[in-house]
Amino acid sequence: MNKHFFTLIFLFSMVVSGVRSQDTFSIVALDSVTGEVGSAGASCVDMSNFPGYDDDFLGELFPGVGAINTQAWYNATNQANARNRMNLGDTPVQIIQWLIEHDAQNTPQKRQYGIVAFVDGSPQAAAFTGTSTDDYKSHITGPNYSIQGNILLGQVVLDSMESRFLHAEGDLACKLMAALQGAKRVGADSRCTSNGTSSLFSFVKVAQPGDLFGEPSFLLSVHTSSGAGIEPIDSLQTKFDLVHACSGVGVSDENGFSSGFLIYPNPVTEVLIVENMTSEVVGVEIIDLVGRTLIHYPYSRKLEVDVSGLPKGIYLVRISGKSNCFTTKIVRN
Repeated sequence: MNKHFFTLIFLFSMVVSGVRSQDTFSIVALDSVTGEVGSAGASCVDMSNFPGYDDDFLGELFPGVGAINTQAWYNATNQANARNRMNLGDTPVQIIQWLIEHDAQNTPQKRQYGIVAFVDGSPQAAAFTGTSTDDYKSHITGPNYSIQGNILLGQVVLDSMESRFLHAEGDLACKLMAALQGAKRVGADSRCTSNGTSSLFSFVKVAQPGDLFGEPSFLLSVHTSSGAGIEPIDSLQTKFDLVHACSGVGVSDENGFSSGFLIYPNPVTEVLIVENMTSEVVGVEIIDLVGRTLIHYPYSRKLEVDVSGLPKGIYLVRISGKSNCFTTKIVRN
């Protein structure tokens, strides 16, 4: 039986006999008011080398019940067993204890799990980090969340994720996205230091109580290629901002900065006009939906941007001044 092993860095909360998951930082969480459950994560694995896998496969959501992230030396049988225990009504602590005692390869110390669930209507969380999981490794749990990682830059990655999660405004999706931003630093997954990024792929997903298993109502992911130098968490944020609004997270208009600019026509076919009515010298970027800057101009008053060479679709225009910035959407017809 063939076994495929690879490492993941980051997983926030299908079938092979084994997958080695390294360099993963992730979070699972639930909202006791809305009943939402969610997962988010990122890793320095080039998922283009694994076309049979979705970017979010290490996290499983159980609508109205809980969420499980399975990482480090990932094993599909262990993940299936965890799923079965959740469906049988085990608590997070009970699931982890069962997995340790019944590891599919008798190597539980290579595993890392983060689990949250509603138990008698109240949130519970538990995590496990095996002693043989690659350093730096650790986990943090709170009343309704579990954050875990291995082969990390250090504890700062997990601490920053927790801080951003706890202080973010908005719903569960917003808090999960904020947690990912907390982990964003070069080499958060230490293997990605040479790539100049935190990771190579990232995802965030949330299930509503009425969703079906495997069909969360909110799911976004991005994967990039090794050597591309594209930060997947920023690319994920770009996609996130297009479909989900958060107070204090994502695309912003700082201090009403946008009121000093005219951007037209929109939709645009050939030339986009950007008029600056402020006294600031600003920069203008045209960004695609994976976060790549396609066009960049510094300018002061009026700019004509030739977009005729861009494929039809949705783009972001980011205007940045010395201390303010804003982002808006345009459509290239």
